[in-house]
Amino acid sequence: MYQLNDYDYELPEELIAQKPVSQRDQSRLLRLDRRSGTVVHDHFFNVHHFLQDGDVLVINDTAVVPARLVGRKATGGKVEVLILDYARARRSADGTTHCQCLIKSSRPCRPGTAIDFGKGLTASIGASVGGVFPVAFSCNGTFESLLYDLGHVPLPPYIDRGDAYQDEGDKVAYQTIYASQKGAAAAPTAGLHFSDGVMDRIKKKGVHVVPITLHVGYGTFRPVKVRDIRDHQMHSEDFVISPDAAQTINQAKTAGRRILAVGTTSVRTLEYVADDQGRVGEGSGQCDLFIYPGYQFKVVDGMITNFHLPQSTLLMLVSAFAGIDPVLAAYKAAVNARYRFFSYGDAMLIL
Repeated sequence: MYQLNDYDYELPEELIAQKPVSQRDQSRLLRLDRRSGTVVHDHFFNVHHFLQDGDVLVINDTAVVPARLVGRKATGGKVEVLILDYARARRSADGTTHCQCLIKSSRPCRPGTAIDFGKGLTASIGASVGGVFPVAFSCNGTFESLLYDLGHVPLPPYIDRGDAYQDEGDKVAYQTIYASQKGAAAAPTAGLHFSDGVMDRIKKKGVHVVPITLHVGYGTFRPVKVRDIRDHQMHSEDFVISPDAAQTINQAKTAGRRILAVGTTSVRTLEYVADDQGRVGEGSGQCDLFIYPGYQFKVVDGMITNFHLPQSTLLMLVSAFAGIDPVLAAYKAAVNARYRFFSYGDAMLIL
């Protein structure tokens, strides 16, 4: 269970979802029983039927920023810059904004390379550390307004928009309905299935919906390159848990009620801040917790998640929660039933 190839599975390319469903809650829902490994097929608009009065549903309210910028070097070469730490960006007295970024260009960018994005936004690239570049942005106006004017939604590479960087609909579709805290470089995709109607039915059931924040960053993009997954190092991502959120979760835990997490980002954050008794602490910080089989969960009793890439840390987390064999069997069942996979794909409920 520690070898990277233990987390392989066969996936026909046509099952990689390129577009979201027409209505968020119309996605399919595979229910996996942790104890028996039983798989049941359903639809997401029925998810409230499987929640109970008193459950706490923890959501990640991070908002995706248009973090992909396309510019030109002085030589005319095209450069793509992906901002990874928008929420942590440092702004100096002269108005320069400093970010950590991924960079894609036809030729490697040397330290000091200047990039022009248009409308007065420029950048200077520093020396990379582990494939991540420090970038200093300068502009005449405010950086945020120019970023939202010039930037693109940072869709994952398996979503092919051809020569376009995004479909206009992605600006809405690649954002949860409850996104409010700007800072993510990728969406917490398990939350994309929620509609206002689904959320209303969940709350009427007596479920407490609790927001926390984890700004999804480089960990989502970084592949595992080691044979023994225990040697993999997660990158840190910024999180915030309010006093009210911690109190609601802890009261439910003490009363023996279930804590259900929406997405692997919520799972990692809750488990990172919990003590040995499963009590969640309030505050902010940086989470670098890597969860893989053998991990003992302290807080989370159930999760809603998407179907993840082979050999990904996300698949490893889900396997730690429900068992690697049951999870891979469920994935096989999903493939056979022609579920849609990855960010714009269908959902899984594990209880």
